[in-house]
Amino acid sequence: MAKKIVVASGKGGVGKTTLTVGIAKALTALGNRVLIIDCDRLRSVDLLVGVTENLVYDFGDVIFGNCEPEKAVYENKGIGVISCPVSYEGIDSEKMKALSEHYDCDYNFILFDAPAGIGRGLELASAAADNGIVVSTPDLVCVRSACTAAKEMEKMGVGESRLIINRVYKKDITKGRLLNVDKVIDSTMVQLIGVVPEDEKVRLGSMGGEIYKKRYDSYAAFTNIAKRICGQYIALSFLK
Repeated sequence: MAKKIVVASGKGGVGKTTLTVGIAKALTALGNRVLIIDCDRLRSVDLLVGVTENLVYDFGDVIFGNCEPEKAVYENKGIGVISCPVSYEGIDSEKMKALSEHYDCDYNFILFDAPAGIGRGLELASAAADNGIVVSTPDLVCVRSACTAAKEMEKMGVGESRLIINRVYKKDITKGRLLNVDKVIDSTMVQLIGVVPEDEKVRLGSMGGEIYKKRYDSYAAFTNIAKRICGQYIALSFLK
């Protein structure tokens, strides 16, 4: 049975979807089969994974019986993607749970990429999730919204959530322009699972390039997060 994780953020612009794909690639590199279900109607996961040209069906088509479950999955380099429909109309939490059950035996991990905010999209993305990941950048606005998102996920029945602090400039933290790691943890009240540095190569990867490569500054962070998700003990340490 797949382990199901919703990846959320209170505010947009924190790099959540790029982070989701990076973690999926790291999990795949560790030998896992990974499916990402895009629950954001803006739909960008397919672009980052490189399956846009093949898209025909989305998870609404599976729910409403317009296609067989396997036909809505588009794979590239070991990662499966199911795209989001343009509307949530007629889709509820029970249907999302039933949707995920179609893929339980085929994948080790199912990641639900939630839209930013705490609305209907987060509710649907959280419906089938065992656990959650909350993504924040180390600034006051994003930290406050991440705390709110984590509380909403708990109300929705999501199990333990973990925090990823993304797009971190150590120099800005040292100079006091961004919050330090301890302050982010204390403010969100969510246990940390990883810190990811700002990485221009990953940002450019979102324009159609690669997101996960050994020479990238973020590579070790993605890899360590994936290992922790798999249950390995990897000591948490700040960026070099």
